[in-house]
Amino acid sequence: MSAKNRADLINKLFKVAKKEYDFIKPPSNRTVFENMLYGCCLENSTFEAADEAFAKLQENFCDWNEVRVTTIDELAESGKNLGTPRECATSIKQTLYGVFEKYFTYDLDFLKKENLGKAVTTFEAMKGVTSFVISYVSQNGLGGHAIAIDNSTMSLFYVLGIVSEDEAKKGRVPGLERTIAKAKGAEFFILVHQLAVDFAKAPFSTKVRDKLLKINSDAKERFPKRASKKKPEPAKPVKKATEKKANVKQVEPKTAKATKKVAKKSTKKAPVKKAAAKKATKKAAANKTPAKKAAKKVAKKATKKKAAAKPAKKTAKKATKKKSPNKKLSKKKPR
Repeated sequence: MSAKNRADLINKLFKVAKKEYDFIKPPSNRTVFENMLYGCCLENSTFEAADEAFAKLQENFCDWNEVRVTTIDELAESGKNLGTPRECATSIKQTLYGVFEKYFTYDLDFLKKENLGKAVTTFEAMKGVTSFVISYVSQNGLGGHAIAIDNSTMSLFYVLGIVSEDEAKKGRVPGLERTIAKAKGAEFFILVHQLAVDFAKAPFSTKVRDKLLKINSDAKERFPKRASKKKPEPAKPVKKATEKKANVKQVEPKTAKATKKVAKKSTKKAPVKKAAAKKATKKAAANKTPAKKAAKKVAKKATKKKAAAKPAKKTAKKATKKKSPNKKLSKKKPR
């Protein structure tokens, strides 16, 4: 796109935004650091939601150091009305850490006296500080000429044809600061930011789309499209379902017969098992009888040995009886 056509679209956008939205004058008593945190709350959100979230940060916490050590979940809960609460909470924590590690203080008003370019480069070197926050601080806190652009504003510029797809991915809007003068920079940002957030909230709203078509009639070609709904599958005919049920009923008797046959076979096999059990018991009994016979034989042999031992004792007694008469005869007196 040529620079002239781009500038014409930017000026048209400014005129339509003036008619549709009111200018909200930002407070002038905020410090440089407070403008940074407010910029974190304002990114992709309305001014009303950002004011509420920033007020809660000041009321619910005793100082900014307590906010720095607070979890992201708690910060997101305090800013739940924002467009992207969790991203806002992450941006606040990272900004607080970056500023504290760089300056060891949250008072950054001394940067107003220094060179603006140097302050911007130091902010860009900090981790987590977004380009939107840097542009907002340089415009509202440091008196520079920079128009803050977030994702909602960049998508608006793409739909209007102000930037191409490649430029939107890089986050660049060539010639924006040259087209809008420094004196009108704050007004342009406030009005266009309201339109961008409304478009991001309701991209299919006819009221919002009518506003965009006033700026560029070709914007309808780049409007987001609704997701196509899947067509419902046609219902199956009832006849086929009834036929299937009939087939199921025919199959059921066959299965019943099969179960009966299996039961009969099982009953036939049962006597065979009983016979086998009887044979096993007979074998066990047969195996037991030889053992009993052997035990009886051993017992008989033992009784025979005992019986043989008893006559030997009797003979020994008889021998003692025979010896005794001799002794008696020797004791008789001679005639």
